[in-house]
Amino acid sequence: MAAWDLSVTVEELGPQAPPLKISVTSDLHIGGVILRVVEKSQIQRDWSDHALWWEQKQQWLLKPSWTLDKCGIHADARLCLTSQHKPLRLRLPSGITLRLRACFSSPVFRSVTGICRLLNIRHPEELSLLWPVEEKKKKKEKDVEEELYDITRAPLPSSEQFMDAHKHNKEIQREIFIYYTHKWLDSSRSLLQQGVKENDKLILRFKYYTFHDIVPQADAVRVTQLYEQARWAVLLEDTECTEEEMMVFAALQYHIGKVSLTEQFVASCPAMEDLDSALQCLEVKMEGESMSTQETMTAPELHDYLKIFRPKRLTLKGYKQYWFTFKETTISYFKSKEESCKEPIQQMSLKGCEVAPDVSVAGQKFCIRLLIPGPEGMNEVYLRCEHEQQYSRWMAACRLASKGKTLADSSFSSEVQSIQSFLAMQKTTPSTNTAQTDESINTHSLVSPRYQKKYKPKQVLTPRILEAYQNVAQLSLTDAVQRFLQIWQALPDFGLAYIVVRFKGCRKDEVLGIANNRLIRIDLSVGDVVKTWRYNTMRQWNVNWDIKQVAIEFDGNVNIAFSCVTADCKIVHEYIGGYIFMSTRGREQSNTLNEELFHKLTGGHEAL
Repeated sequence: MAAWDLSVTVEELGPQAPPLKISVTSDLHIGGVILRVVEKSQIQRDWSDHALWWEQKQQWLLKPSWTLDKCGIHADARLCLTSQHKPLRLRLPSGITLRLRACFSSPVFRSVTGICRLLNIRHPEELSLLWPVEEKKKKKEKDVEEELYDITRAPLPSSEQFMDAHKHNKEIQREIFIYYTHKWLDSSRSLLQQGVKENDKLILRFKYYTFHDIVPQADAVRVTQLYEQARWAVLLEDTECTEEEMMVFAALQYHIGKVSLTEQFVASCPAMEDLDSALQCLEVKMEGESMSTQETMTAPELHDYLKIFRPKRLTLKGYKQYWFTFKETTISYFKSKEESCKEPIQQMSLKGCEVAPDVSVAGQKFCIRLLIPGPEGMNEVYLRCEHEQQYSRWMAACRLASKGKTLADSSFSSEVQSIQSFLAMQKTTPSTNTAQTDESINTHSLVSPRYQKKYKPKQVLTPRILEAYQNVAQLSLTDAVQRFLQIWQALPDFGLAYIVVRFKGCRKDEVLGIANNRLIRIDLSVGDVVKTWRYNTMRQWNVNWDIKQVAIEFDGNVNIAFSCVTADCKIVHEYIGGYIFMSTRGREQSNTLNEELFHKLTGGHEAL
């Protein structure tokens, strides 16, 4: 074969150095090219981490046995011999920034796995990387030097040091926690392919809100970073919550801040881990046994007098009392208890419905807001309970039914208990021995801007936070963090990613909310939920990459199609495929990750 010259830039020679020219033939393999370039550079060093980057094609040449001919490389190709692992500045959910070495040649999914292994964060599939929002600087504002923890060479600090690092940087600007859905990096392409350069700044965040197999003994760093992400979601009002809920969140943050100065997150205990795994196995076994016996047993039911209200009905009437029964996943109501043997006034199937609390413990208001799917959209219904015990049972039943679960499900009692404990936290019991004007409370770091504007910090916010604090003051650091996460996950807007889309056949833009178990169609002008589709009713979805359109088919011959306005359709595709992938994880395979399946579900036509 005829020999020809190939130009290769060597990163180690410096940015001003001209490319090296080596004589090659088309049957020379990539490994041979690297060998000749190294010999000609005359640099003595370890080259094992280096690989060739093809600049015009924006791709890595990672198969050393492939020939130049097979790769399609000719004399006009511009190649660069560069290291695969490069320094990267990474902002964590807690707000601190690390400088570490990340893999620039693997798909982002694998790079994140490597980063999480370094940081001791389990289940890296739940996290991903995104570009930071451009920070607007005021004219007179001086550049503030950020605190950077360089771990490119040094070993990682212990979990305790790592989790406490953000305490030294208390005054963190809120802007650094803002991020947008369209900023996510593509999980199936490498960092370098997406324009990330050495020492660039990226954000590490939990992307998929299905937190698998959380074990406090093994997940100290993971839980701490998750808490920080949840905390800022509440403070920045990414997740809507009521005023009473905000005070509970503020009290928990205040308590966590205090006890973290003297208490460490629970340390790993092998004996406890063995006990936990044994209990989990027992739970799985009992669930299996209960499933087999459920068919022969009568499923439990709820019966009670409740009040119902339908806001969209053309009537001025308020709540009206009826006799309600809850069976399987259906609510029926009758004129009275005596008439419950007759035909009900109405039956409402709660499968796939939206459930939200409308509660004021102080005002003794215990309502459940239901958005029930109908042929012409979502039907809004309010159920009013008499007291918190009744509310806890019916709210738990509604939440389970929305997921297709019945009262016979093993999680019903724990759901009731969780709701009751949260209501107990919202009870205000003013104490005479509590300093109601505690100067150590910085309300700006505990509540969202809406409540800072609404109330004066010392006269109103501080006393209210201290009142709520009395209900959580006895919790340990671990319990307080877990309780915060539980309440956050129970919020109606928890984990929603929003993308502006245009549905096929419609002339106006709408919002698509993507959650861990459903897609939500939202009217952009008024913010009302128009329709909800559950992933467990999804038959298939596909993307027309030419016209950038996502098409989804659901049970019941329901088909939808939309194009994305504020993000690439690949982001929607990756969210849906990612959540489907998360649902395939089981306890027995918690330590193994099927990367191939993830890319099949999320990678699109490039991965296939």
